[in-house]
Amino acid sequence: MPHHMPAMNTTVIGRLNPITKIVAVFSLGLSALAWPDFTLGLIVVALLFVVSFMAHIQKDFAKIMFGFGIPVTVMLMFIQGMYSPKNKTVLLDLGFSQLCLEGVLYAAKVVVSLLVFLGSFYIMNKTTYVGSMVAALTAVGLNAKVGYLVLASLNVVPQMQRRMAVIQEAQSARGLDATGGMLSRIKAYIPLLGPVVLSSLTDAQERGMTLETRGFGITGVRQTSYVKVDWNTMDTVANWVLGIVLLAVVVVSILMRIGVIPMLITWGGV
Repeated sequence: MPHHMPAMNTTVIGRLNPITKIVAVFSLGLSALAWPDFTLGLIVVALLFVVSFMAHIQKDFAKIMFGFGIPVTVMLMFIQGMYSPKNKTVLLDLGFSQLCLEGVLYAAKVVVSLLVFLGSFYIMNKTTYVGSMVAALTAVGLNAKVGYLVLASLNVVPQMQRRMAVIQEAQSARGLDATGGMLSRIKAYIPLLGPVVLSSLTDAQERGMTLETRGFGITGVRQTSYVKVDWNTMDTVANWVLGIVLLAVVVVSILMRIGVIPMLITWGGV
């Protein structure tokens, strides 16, 4: 059975501390939500594409963003643009319904906010080794058992995918045909489910026994981590910038909502 090592992202984004990336997800996402219209979220989405180029994951990033963004945009534009109770300004009369400006702008804000959360989380997930993330979380005070739950939860799907690939190769070597149409592929994958589930349960039991043997359940001591996570000057600067940006966005958004600062786009969603 081949040994699968995690792919480490050695770019400038990959070398950031996982805590910095978690802060970025919440800071950017909350900023897009707090801003009264979709303009800031759209700018952040464009910046996330730049970050994906820096992390060398631009192709996968574009697939997930467009694959999620296009259908969700069409659906929300249709629902909100035609049936939102805030609709007043008609953009297009389709006969059976009217597409209105207020609903379209609200749908745009919802879409870009979702894309900011999705894009930032995807970049964090693709550029961060799960073990490093758990090590960073436990280093800032997260309970070791909770950290293990996080690690196990994030690893369960990739582990089952790798296990299924190994079992599929073994079955194919024994003459199982997994090619052809959709129905034939489904029939071919059904025999794989049993070994995958059973091996996953066995692996979970063995892992639990190993953890207890190594004293994972001992109280009153601090567990050490095999994975070393560094905190450098770039992390400090990035966290300060993200915090200042979020605070500035919240303050400006409040001033815009109460009328002190004029809004860039006036619509019925505020």
